[in-house]
Amino acid sequence: MTDLQDKVILITGGGSGIGAAIARCAAGAGAKVAITGRNTAMMRDVVSAIPQARAYDADVRSLESMQAACAAVVADFGRIDGLVNNAGIGGVFAPLAAASLENWHQVLETNLTGVFNTTKAALTHMLPAGGGSMVNMGSLSSILAEKHMSAYIATKHAVAGLTRATALDHAKDGIRCNAVCPSFIRTPMTEAGIPDPAIWEMIRSQHPTGRLVTAEEVAEITVFLLSDRSGGMTGGMHLADAGIAAL
Repeated sequence: MTDLQDKVILITGGGSGIGAAIARCAAGAGAKVAITGRNTAMMRDVVSAIPQARAYDADVRSLESMQAACAAVVADFGRIDGLVNNAGIGGVFAPLAAASLENWHQVLETNLTGVFNTTKAALTHMLPAGGGSMVNMGSLSSILAEKHMSAYIATKHAVAGLTRATALDHAKDGIRCNAVCPSFIRTPMTEAGIPDPAIWEMIRSQHPTGRLVTAEEVAEITVFLLSDRSGGMTGGMHLADAGIAAL
């Protein structure tokens, strides 16, 4: 597959889980891959197995950090053709009355402000080059709610709005922006938050297909949305949920 042949794709939170799967899938489609994150060792492991891939220490919570990272990607690769806003955290599970303001701010800074910062930094380079494709990592929680996840759900609902706003603001500039909305995926982050195998079995059983969606399946959808094959699609929220939202 060469859907992304020679395109430069920037992926935040690319050191593990869905981000690493997207990096591998994009590279398999011919892309040159840049990943950002705060865990240098994990990012090094990912890029060491991918041709034409580089890692950049950067923090999505800081606009200045993402501006520097985007500038470095352009210096190394010449341009940015696609962006995946994947970095995110789950935060602490608690009912709203017991939720801390500290956790609220931490989740918003990464999951929402991080998308704003990275999008703004990437647009600085993508707009003069004629555009490109952006994919934000939403969630089933972008359209539904679960108990004890108020900060996470608020951010993922907001990512849906930011996706549509970005798509509308820059549609005539050649920028497309879509979101992928997975249900619960087993990644290092989610397994750390949900260590009990019995809970994972309960989550699996709730899916109409009787199985969880994989990180690799989310990556395939993301690569499609980054590619020219999805040229007529922008501002959309694309579920990867094994049918659970249909219940």
